[in-house]
Amino acid sequence: MSTPVTTASASAPAPSGGGSRSAPRLRTPRKKHMPGRPKRSVLLTVLTGLILVYTVVPLIWLVISATKTQSGLADSNGLWFAHHFALWSNIHDTFTYHDGIFGRWLLNTLLYVVLGAGGATFLAILGGYALAKFNFPGKRAIFAVVIGAVAVPGTALAVPTFLMFSKIGLTDTPWAVIIPSLISPFGLYLMWVFATEAIPVELLEAARMDGAGEIRTFFQVSLPLLAPGVVTVLLFTTVATWNNYFLPLIMLRDPNWYPLTLGLSAWSSQAQTIGGDVIFNLVITGSLLTIVPLIAAFLLLQKYWQSGLAAGSVKE
Repeated sequence: MSTPVTTASASAPAPSGGGSRSAPRLRTPRKKHMPGRPKRSVLLTVLTGLILVYTVVPLIWLVISATKTQSGLADSNGLWFAHHFALWSNIHDTFTYHDGIFGRWLLNTLLYVVLGAGGATFLAILGGYALAKFNFPGKRAIFAVVIGAVAVPGTALAVPTFLMFSKIGLTDTPWAVIIPSLISPFGLYLMWVFATEAIPVELLEAARMDGAGEIRTFFQVSLPLLAPGVVTVLLFTTVATWNNYFLPLIMLRDPNWYPLTLGLSAWSSQAQTIGGDVIFNLVITGSLLTIVPLIAAFLLLQKYWQSGLAAGSVKE
């Protein structure tokens, strides 16, 4: 009889001879990126840090410099405080210098923002809603005009606007600043996109079937849904009107109608002329007071602004 051949057990240890090979090691699988977790990028972190420094350092310099006197600006380091803390006295001198003209400039700026930026926002809401929810002849042509108007810088239209207003006789008046500020092509386009995605057509049809007119449907049904977009457009138009410099420069000659930007520029030019009153500390303090309302507006309306920026970015 033939003897059966026996095989080595699979569980038996491998021989430890010098010529034996070790068992191959399994590669550790890479960790897959989870969709809900953001990726980390060193380059992006460095670039963000540089942008943060570029943005924050001038603001820190402005805050620190506003606490110094005129002599302290020249005798101390720009990014550190002087021996004498003069913030409150600088604020008092800013509002009382030249018979309190700074307060008049502040009121003028608020007037231009309320009428100009507020009116531009209201017109953008009406126009964007109409273009998004109504069909009429020439809609594509209007879209092309709006996109073209967004691409044209405001400075290119300043001189033709001045010539037109001089013919009408409105130069050197507040209307020369307010009326051009009522037109915001970017705000109109943003409201157009937002209204298209934020207001369902079925909701409008249900309101009309219940007997609601177009005006009532707009104010009671559509306008609450447009709140994030309204806040976003309002912030953009407010910043544009608040920081507007070139248009008031060519339209206004009377210092009593100057906005803050033009008034502070006049103070800075006065300090640089021979024999002029050197008031750089008041110019810096006034600049700090000028940006405080804008910072407060962005902080208070931040959640509405962020949701408005994301409107229309995802198409279902």
